[in-house]
Amino acid sequence: MADLLLRVRRTPERLLHPFRRRKALEALPERLRPRTLLVLCHGNICRSPFAAALLARELRPLGIAVQSAGFIGFNRPAPAEAIAAAQSHRVDLTSHRSRPVTADVARAADLIVVMDVIQRRLVCERFGRLPSDVIVLGDLDPAAVETRAIHDPVDQSRQVFDEVYERIARCVQELGRVLGSAVG
Repeated sequence: MADLLLRVRRTPERLLHPFRRRKALEALPERLRPRTLLVLCHGNICRSPFAAALLARELRPLGIAVQSAGFIGFNRPAPAEAIAAAQSHRVDLTSHRSRPVTADVARAADLIVVMDVIQRRLVCERFGRLPSDVIVLGDLDPAAVETRAIHDPVDQSRQVFDEVYERIARCVQELGRVLGSAVG
């Protein structure tokens, strides 16, 4: 019964995803290609460092600098499950340490990528960024989705990390494709 209720509650997310995806994909090429990109998540130990590493690899030929940060914590390592799941994507998180986002870093980024709408709102409220400067990564997912948020896998199994990282990889590939075609 709880599973059914969850599916019903997420119906609007499923139905709105194609519209949000199209809107995000249309808006990105209309802006100048970013020189700097910031990827944020809650703690900067799982999602944002992985997404930033993939984006850095994807966007290196375009000369786009990519960094990651979080809303909490300082100098925390990635969990073992994150390191193992990232390795299957040829990403090494062993030396990663979390860092909190600062106003200077948030204001200096040309484009900010977040994992959910709450983080988007926080960036706009705390750092005075426009909503058009902040993209919810899950909106770019080419697959059908249950929710636009990319769930935090912290303290969960390796399987959950694999699923989350697969989704991040799909979204990063889309973002890289679109930024590659943006005006330089």
